Amino acid sequence: MEAFRTHTGLVAPLDRANVDTDQIIPKQFLKSIRRTGFGPNLFDEWRYLDRGEPGKDNASRPLNPQFVLNQPRYAGASVLLARRNFGCGSSREHAPWAIAEYGFRAILAPSFADIFFNNCSKNGLLPIVLPEEVIDRLIGTVLATPGYRLAIDLPAQTVTLADGAVHRFEADPFRKDCLLNGWDDIGLTLRHADKIRTFEAERLKRMPWLAAAPAS
Repeated sequence: MEAFRTHTGLVAPLDRANVDTDQIIPKQFLKSIRRTGFGPNLFDEWRYLDRGEPGKDNASRPLNPQFVLNQPRYAGASVLLARRNFGCGSSREHAPWAIAEYGFRAILAPSFADIFFNNCSKNGLLPIVLPEEVIDRLIGTVLATPGYRLAIDLPAQTVTLADGAVHRFEADPFRKDCLLNGWDDIGLTLRHADKIRTFEAERLKRMPWLAAAPAS
């Protein structure tokens, strides 16, 4: 996965609490485990005026002009600002896949659902918890300020606002290390590829029948 160290980006505010994973990526799109192809259907029921289905041409679908991500001022946003309990509901990993593929690198909220929070970190997406009063003021500022950007420094665990204010956030040391190095669960395993190959070779010497082809 893509490593995360520092990032400065345009902020898009999703001023809704308790956004669940079915709202992030509706259930009808959960037919693939390839991690790609979900970005166009992020927040599908809010972004479009018709019902989305797998394989449907999104380019020809009518957009909801009231939805925040359809507003031109937020085109290219890479930091999502959300309310409390973001990512609640089912544990589908497709939710962070869709958010990341859309182009977001980080999500700022007062709280997250636990499973969603962990799934973000495993997919190169940085979830940041800030106090609710900070998020509340920031949403107001972003809504009033077209082109609002902020900076995130994962090594320092800080968010720097446009006015220079700095807010520190907590980060689990293990998840932080994985994000800094771009290690997902497979990447973590592959760090030990030489030891795994050595173990498998030694095991086959002791138990050569394991390599025998099964009888037809």
